[in-house]
Amino acid sequence: MDESDARDRIVDGITWAEFCDTLKSAGDVILHGSRREDALDRAEGFRYLSLLARAALEAFVEYADPRAPVLFRPVHETAKMGADHPDNHYLWAAVSGEYEYRIRGARNTVHYLGFGTYRGFYGQGGASGQTGYLEGTDLRLAPDGTFEIAVSRERRDGNWLPMEADTSSLIVRQTFLDRRRERAADLRLERVGGDGRPTPVTPESIDRGLTAAGRLVWGASMLFASWMQDFQRHANELPRFDPERSLGAHGDPHIAYYHSYWALAPDEALVVDATPPACLHWNFQLNNIWMESLDYRHHRIAINKHDAVYGPDGSVRLVVAHEDPGWPNWLETVGHRHGTMCLRWVRAESHPQPRTRVAKLAEVRAEWEAERRR
Repeated sequence: MDESDARDRIVDGITWAEFCDTLKSAGDVILHGSRREDALDRAEGFRYLSLLARAALEAFVEYADPRAPVLFRPVHETAKMGADHPDNHYLWAAVSGEYEYRIRGARNTVHYLGFGTYRGFYGQGGASGQTGYLEGTDLRLAPDGTFEIAVSRERRDGNWLPMEADTSSLIVRQTFLDRRRERAADLRLERVGGDGRPTPVTPESIDRGLTAAGRLVWGASMLFASWMQDFQRHANELPRFDPERSLGAHGDPHIAYYHSYWALAPDEALVVDATPPACLHWNFQLNNIWMESLDYRHHRIAINKHDAVYGPDGSVRLVVAHEDPGWPNWLETVGHRHGTMCLRWVRAESHPQPRTRVAKLAEVRAEWEAERRR
């Protein structure tokens, strides 16, 4: 689209009308993906669209200029998508394979640090996936813990994060084991040869940004709603998720994901037994049906490698229940009768299959009493 077309669309209000129409069509995803009698699901669904819209407008309108990139948090405690990891500190920036960038920072003490470049995004059409990756364990650090990373299409000496011609975004994942004791990495991103000043607003940039933002809201809601429907085929089980499908949705290449759907009656519990492999990190979490993590600020909806209570043989028993079943690794459903769930092994030496079963809550409590008497 040339500048005159974009100007006409802005002046005539077409861009804004299409943006609003796209948001409205995203509402149909919520209506079709939930039942009328599940008011909580629909309330969370419409809130979810509002949070997606906020993140999308920041990404594609406010911080969309690859000539002056800004690292910001699109996903956090009150903006969630795609089974967001409660232990993660996510950062995102718009970049372009047309330019070269530099990341400077201090590693600090966060447990896991990974940098990825990507093409495409939900709802944008065309190819989507990873174009480069650099993990924190591979960083060459100065004696004081600082580092510099070249982000470019051409290989560079030292720390190098590859891009390709169609690279359009940079994602940083920082994963904590214990947020109370670890400090996130300090990071600064700049375009090589740039002056840090964003390009002035133009009709074309706003036309492009609002269009992309609307598509993101529709595309992300549609994608994860379709995943949830697929997960219902193996409810209350935890099969491994297709790695290629995960990478296409901008997943981490060093993580084995186990996604599924859970549903429990008031007197039931879901028991998950596993022996975690040797790995850098693992976690298990509960999400709502829209694949937003449940409220981890005020409820225990996730357990990780650091928090879990292990058996003498290194195994863990995780129990999902509406009421406290007595077992130490209890995850709260926070008023939900169903939702999605995710288990991750990060840089694992093996990928053991978790075992699941649904049992009566009274039975699970009796098992705990028997365990305590041993």
